[in-house]
Amino acid sequence: MLSPPAHWQPEAPLELLHLDWLNRSGIEVAILRLDQIDPLISGNKWFKLTEHLKAADLAGAKGIISLGGAHSNHLHALAAAGERFGFPTVGLLRGHPQDTPTLQDLQAFGMALHWLGYGGYRARHAPGFWQPWRSRYPDLQPVPEGGGGLPGAIGCMQLKAMVNEQLSGLGWRDYDGWWLACGTGTTLAGLVLAEAGEHPVHGALAVPDDHGVAQQVQCIVQEAGLVDTVYELLDASRGGFAKVDPLLLEFIERTERASGIPLEPLYTGKALLALKQQVDAGKFPRGTRLIFIHTGGLQGRRGFNPQR
Repeated sequence: MLSPPAHWQPEAPLELLHLDWLNRSGIEVAILRLDQIDPLISGNKWFKLTEHLKAADLAGAKGIISLGGAHSNHLHALAAAGERFGFPTVGLLRGHPQDTPTLQDLQAFGMALHWLGYGGYRARHAPGFWQPWRSRYPDLQPVPEGGGGLPGAIGCMQLKAMVNEQLSGLGWRDYDGWWLACGTGTTLAGLVLAEAGEHPVHGALAVPDDHGVAQQVQCIVQEAGLVDTVYELLDASRGGFAKVDPLLLEFIERTERASGIPLEPLYTGKALLALKQQVDAGKFPRGTRLIFIHTGGLQGRRGFNPQR
């Protein structure tokens, strides 16, 4: 069995975010701390994995094979889950062999690693990509990059219930929308499915438009058969995935000092800065209440080298 014990149901605290620019605007933001669900299986990555693990169980698979980069939060969570719950994992990596703290963890967790180069990794969506890997690892279930697709989105639907259970503790009866970083769009798609048009979901893209996030979200929504949706995607990539600049790094440092909440520059930091810019531009009226998702990814900060 790949699924974790039934009693292992990680929960994330929901807490108010106290920042001067929010106070000035009259807007309240509650942050869902997915970074705190577990020291190793952290962030939204676990929720994207749950349905894939169930599908693997049903298919009789003994483990999981998936893809990611040298700092991949997805592979880190997958490898940690494999070690903790006793199933084998294989990682197919973008680029060429290198050494990062993330990769050291993957090996320590027992994940077998294969480097695909850059051209080989770009072929991951091509027909027949998985065939040789299925032949080599017939007992493993392939999982898309980042735990994406409809199963990953379905796993993220539970975040809405997690928030609803904690609203009264904040003195809130309701909220006006969601704000989160998007890498593959899977978590956003899950919230769109869970909301079914009740509340809007705002996605801050951590990758450029040409990464196809909008198309992936639309495919998931269509596959789920959902008609009523309210969501938007805006570019928060600041020039490209993993690209940062002095303004972003200064914003993260200042925000961490003011809030005591750790951020990382590839996803959550960019998303929160994009929210500040939209708030300053008057996008939301006074009295708006938003749920901001801290998607984790803090392990990736260890090997981060800013590209300016």
